[in-house]
Formats: sequence, C-alpha cells, structure tokens
Amino acid sequence: MNITSIEALRALYAPARERSVKKEMPQLDFHCTRFIGLSPFVVVASSGGDGALDASPRGGEPGFVTVQGSHTLLIPDSPGNNRLDTLENIIQTGQIGLLFLVPGVDETLRVNGTAVLSTADEDLTICTDAKRKPKLVIRVTVQAAYLHCAKALMRSALWDPTRHVDRAVMPSMGEMMKDQIGGDIPAETQEQMLVRYAQDL
Repeated sequence: MNITSIEALRALYAPARERSVKKEMPQLDFHCTRFIGLSPFVVVASSGGDGALDASPRGGEPGFVTVQGSHTLLIPDSPGNNRLDTLENIIQTGQIGLLFLVPGVDETLRVNGTAVLSTADEDLTICTDAKRKPKLVIRVTVQAAYLHCAKALMRSALWDPTRHVDRAVMPSMGEMMKDQIGGDIPAETQEQMLVRYAQDL
C-alpha cells in the first residue's frame, strides 16, 4: 500500500517536537557560521525546470564556503566533469538546498534558499584561494537554516575509522564506467585516476 496523502503520512508519526519546529531560522546565526567555517564538504541539492532533481558534492579547505552576513553564502565553483547539472538547475529555478558536514561531528547543518550564478569581480576575488580563481560563484540567499540531529551519522558510524571500507574492494571508477558504457578506451586504474585528478584539486 502506498502513502498518497499528507494526512495518511502524518497518521503514521507523532507530531514533530516543539524544538524541532522552532530550530529552523530564516538566517544564519553564530553557530551556523561557525559550522560552515569548519566544514570542508557540502552537498548541493537543486532541481531543474522539469522537476528533475540533483545532489552534487562540493569540497575544499574548511571554510571554502564564505559567509557574508546572516543571509548570504558564496560557493566557489571548482573544476569538475563539466556536466553543469547544478549550475543549469540554478539558472532554471534558482532554488538550492545545502547539507554541510564537519568530519568527526555527527550533527549536520541544513541551509535552504535561492541562488544565482555570479561572475562579479568582488565575489570571484573573495572566493579565490591559493590554487585558483573560480570561473563563477554560486551566491546563495539564505531563507532557512537549522542544525540536523546526529542520528543518521551515528547509525552509519560515518566517522568511525574501523568501519571505513578499503578502496580496493571496488574496481576503479574507470573500470566501472567501462563496464557501464563500453567502448574501446582502456579502463583507467585507480592510480592513473589519482594522478589525473591531482591536476585539478
């Protein structure tokens, strides 16, 4: 049986606790700003005009996402695969969802808002680091922010090194892609991939 109404869904669960509702803020506070400053990793969720969804990982040195006041974030766009799924979605809908992680911390930070793609000199300069000046910056206007409880990361033991999987248990990405899409191009080994990636990190 499928759940097809909000009423049926809500009937399965107790009401949200008062603090779970009240913790959502329309802006970033000191704690959110500190969390973002410690975070080297954010998942960027977006949707296209046709409703197609996308979630893309972004990483950098801790604090690579810049906080400007309580309502603005700047995310530099680093070299990737040039599919541009997230960037095209932002052009189409201007909506964005962010999930920040800090290694060793089980809580996460969720931020939702609107976004534009900026090539303004000021934004590019702010997001320029020792490695590169980005081609563009995702400028986010914060509409909602809240800390997410630790249960998911506690259940997964994500930061527990004894639970980490040896990379060798899976083929390299190049080998998996050769199986998926075929072709005559030799499968790239994990070592070859790391050498290639090092040029754009």
